[in-house]
Amino acid sequence: MTEESPALPHASPTASPDPSPRRSAGEMLIVALPYLWLIAFFVVPFLIVAKISLSQTAIAQPPYTPVLDLAAGLDGLAAFVRELSTSTYALLASDDLYWLSYLKSLRVAVVSTAILLVIGVPIAHAMARAPARLQPLLVMLVMLPFWTAFLIRIYAWMTILQRDGLLNGLLHTLGLIDQPITWLATDTAVHIGIVYSYLPFMVLPLYASFQKLDESLIEAAADLGCPRWKAFWLVMLPQVVPGIAAGSLLCLIPITGEFVIPDLLGGSDTMMIGQTLWSEFFANKDWPVASAIAVVLLVLLVGPIAAYEALQSRAMDGRR
Repeated sequence: MTEESPALPHASPTASPDPSPRRSAGEMLIVALPYLWLIAFFVVPFLIVAKISLSQTAIAQPPYTPVLDLAAGLDGLAAFVRELSTSTYALLASDDLYWLSYLKSLRVAVVSTAILLVIGVPIAHAMARAPARLQPLLVMLVMLPFWTAFLIRIYAWMTILQRDGLLNGLLHTLGLIDQPITWLATDTAVHIGIVYSYLPFMVLPLYASFQKLDESLIEAAADLGCPRWKAFWLVMLPQVVPGIAAGSLLCLIPITGEFVIPDLLGGSDTMMIGQTLWSEFFANKDWPVASAIAVVLLVLLVGPIAAYEALQSRAMDGRR
C-alpha cells in the first residue's frame, strides 16, 4: 500500500517589481523645479516681449497698442488679436540700420571668440599639465578679474587705451612707435575689451576638458614618430571638442548682445545690436521695435545652441 505524499503548497508566483515606481511628491517637485524656473523666467518673459513686438508704437502708458483688457472677455480678446501686426519685423528687414547692426554684432562675436580660442587653448592646457598643488591657484588667478566690478575694469581699459595712456607709453618706451596710436573708439579696442572680459569663460571649460585627458596619448604618438605639436593638434585637441564648443557658446552668445564694452570702447561706427536695442528702448521709446530686435536676436542664437546640443547627443551616443 503506497503512502500518499503530502500535497505541497502551491507557491505563489513572485510578483514582478513595478517597472515604473511611483515617485513621491518631493521627487516630483525636484524634477519640476527646473521647468518651473524656465517657464517663469524665460518662457513667460519671452511671450511678453513677443507680444509687444507685434504691437504698434503709441504715445501712451504703456507706449504701445493694443493692450489686452481681460475685463472685456472674449470680445476684447478677439479685438486684441486683430490689432496685432508684424509691421515691426518688416521695418527691421527694410531698414539697413538694423540688419547691419546684426551683421556687425555677429562679426565682432565670431572674431572675438576665435581670438579667445587661440589664447584660451594653450592657457587651459598649461593649467591642466601643471602640478596638482598649483592648479587651484591657477584657477583662482583666472577668476581673479571677477573680484572687481565689470564696469570699473572697462573704465580702466579706457584709461589704458587713451592716446597718452599706459599702452602707448609702453610701446613708445620699447621703441615700437613714434607717434601715439588711436586705440579708443575703434574695433580694436572693442576686441581688446571683449577678449579680456570673456577669457575666463573660455579657459575654464577648456581646462575641465583637458583635465580628463590621458597624457599618455601624447607619449604614445611621440613613440610612433609624431612630433609633439602635431600630436597635440591631431590626437589631443579633437578630444576636447566638447570643451571648445562649450567655451565658444559661453562667449559667442553674450558677446553678440554686448552693450557696455562697445558703448564705452567703440565708436559711432561700432554700432552693435545691443546698442541699437538700448537706443530704441530708452532713447526713442519704441518698445515694439526694441522687442522685435530682441526676438530676432534670440532666434539667431538658437542655431548655435541647437548645434551644440546635437554635438553633445552624438558624443553621448558614441560613448554607449
